[in-house]
Amino acid sequence: MRHGKKFNHLGRKTAHRKSMLANMACSLIEHKRINTTVAKAKALKQFVEPLVTKSKEDTTHNRRIVFARLRQKDAVTELFRDVAVKVGDRPGGYTRIIKLGNRLGDNADMAMIELVDYNEIYNAGKTTKKKSTRRGRSKKTEVAPVVETTSNEEE
Repeated sequence: MRHGKKFNHLGRKTAHRKSMLANMACSLIEHKRINTTVAKAKALKQFVEPLVTKSKEDTTHNRRIVFARLRQKDAVTELFRDVAVKVGDRPGGYTRIIKLGNRLGDNADMAMIELVDYNEIYNAGKTTKKKSTRRGRSKKTEVAPVVETTSNEEE
């Protein structure tokens, strides 16, 4: 029985899987988007999102936690310096997975995973809309009375 086993092992042993996800995460941080299979993209999304959340608060402890997972100093530096500044106001959902079709050789489902704030094509058409609430509130604008004037004097 496989009750409660949600983790995708990706057909690899633990050490190989952790190394692969760390390398893919470093590539994603460096290049802002990478092409991979859908299964690896979904696993990478679960791996990267908590690290980006940690990078929003630049403390020594958070840097050490992220470095323990990524294992590359340049990627950690770029994550805390560039990526965290750009996604600082976002409450979550830092990555986007776009399915690309099937790979030619083995017909594997391919996908592109990218950091959301770095795609200018998707962000260009969107405007920041004003937040609205459904609560009722008093109207402060007053309607001026309309006065009709007819000029029959000219006729």
